Amino acid sequence: MMKTTEFDYYLPPELIAQTPVEPRDSSRLMVVHRATGAIEHRIFREIVDYIRPGDILVANQSRVLPARLFGRKIPTGGQVEILLLSRKGERLWEALVKGKKVKEGVKIQAGEGEEAVTGVVVGVTEAGSRLIEFERPIEPILPKIGVIPLPPYIRSQLADPERYQTIFAREEGSVAAPTAGLHFTPELMRRIEEKGARFLFVTLHIGLDTFKPIKEESIEEHKMHSEYCELSEDVAEEINRAKSERRRIIAIGTTSVRVLETAASESGVQPFRGYTDLFIYPGYRFKVVDALITNFHLPRSTLIVLVSAFAGKDLIMRAYQEAVRLRYRFYSFGDAMLIL
Repeated sequence: MMKTTEFDYYLPPELIAQTPVEPRDSSRLMVVHRATGAIEHRIFREIVDYIRPGDILVANQSRVLPARLFGRKIPTGGQVEILLLSRKGERLWEALVKGKKVKEGVKIQAGEGEEAVTGVVVGVTEAGSRLIEFERPIEPILPKIGVIPLPPYIRSQLADPERYQTIFAREEGSVAAPTAGLHFTPELMRRIEEKGARFLFVTLHIGLDTFKPIKEESIEEHKMHSEYCELSEDVAEEINRAKSERRRIIAIGTTSVRVLETAASESGVQPFRGYTDLFIYPGYRFKVVDALITNFHLPRSTLIVLVSAFAGKDLIMRAYQEAVRLRYRFYSFGDAMLIL
């Protein structure tokens, strides 16, 4: 049994990145070698130096929804703030709601004029989130009535909301960005492909539970929130071919890891479409992923537990201490780590 406290570390608050660096690929890159324990310090665009011909880089193409809505209760007019978490039906959404006495049966209106939409709270989950049934599907009007939600530890306003989207974001459905992908530029992707590597894309729509600290005393007791993901037949075939030819699969981000490992079986990667609640912690045997590009994660989070499973807890904690000492930037808009 592993204690959650083993995945804790002290982070000076000023190291939490409030704004992204420009250009995207100018962030710092810590390179961690699992075989030797060696740690190198580079710039992200220099990741090309570690790419081999035949490598497959797998990225999450999920796009962040404008999932934060500001509304009012009907008929009282009391203000509410809604953060959509995941779609549960054509018009049914799970959401976090800020406001007074937003209980079952309460009506909420978001947006104004032609874009106004009304929803009814039809249930309350065990975790305290609300189930809201809207009068019509709201995805078409979200760009007009919603805003991109930034993580709570980012207090600065973002001048360009697209900066919180990866350049390969295609499939709308996340409430947070797959942040390892934020470092890539079209030019960097072109240089990687010129080395003979290839990019493939999967989808995992990220919910907020991914980032929440683990509250249980031991990590094994933690229940992972399920998230929708997809891996196509074409992608499965490409990955299986690469594995049979002993070429590396490099996951861009922990979400890509979870899709790949969810789709893995003893006979290779299978096409997958559905929900995953896969929780990866030390002791897990990786079936697909050979290398990982990731950001620096919150203490006690499922994400730091996942990277510890991949690289070893002691090595990861040493790398994090080194990152704090050298003033790396942490979390969503922070610097990156390449684990080989």
